Amino acid sequence: MSPSPFDVRTVALAKHAQHVVLIHFPIAAFMIAVAFDYSAHWTKNQTLAAAAYFNLLIAATATVPVVVTGVVAWRWALEGQPLKGILLQHFVLGCASSAIIAFVWWIHWRARRQLTGMLPAYRLPVEAIGALLVALTAHLGGFLSGVNSPG
Repeated sequence: MSPSPFDVRTVALAKHAQHVVLIHFPIAAFMIAVAFDYSAHWTKNQTLAAAAYFNLLIAATATVPVVVTGVVAWRWALEGQPLKGILLQHFVLGCASSAIIAFVWWIHWRARRQLTGMLPAYRLPVEAIGALLVALTAHLGGFLSGVNSPG
């Protein structure tokens, strides 16, 4: 008898399922935050700026369990074998993506604490680089999960 897809043990004990499920949340939150921030920059809309800040906060916070479950999946599924190829690239880009998401949130957090509340202009290219890093990391993750199979 095959396990039920609704069995909690099947979901909780799958070797990589948690990472695959959790990763979509910080990706979406960060990409939306970048879109909100660019829109807020062009329109000078403070509501969009606030939405960008809170989405960045959510994205930065959500990367913590994503990184943890990614490392656990590697240690469990591959029994700690050395990383190589696409998996190594995905790991390095994933760590870089998490770091840049946290950095962008920190830029916004720091600006909110200052009296002027002015965001530095350099944040926009940093956010664009972050969006590209996140997209590339997700693309490689798709190959690892079998969603983006070659050919």
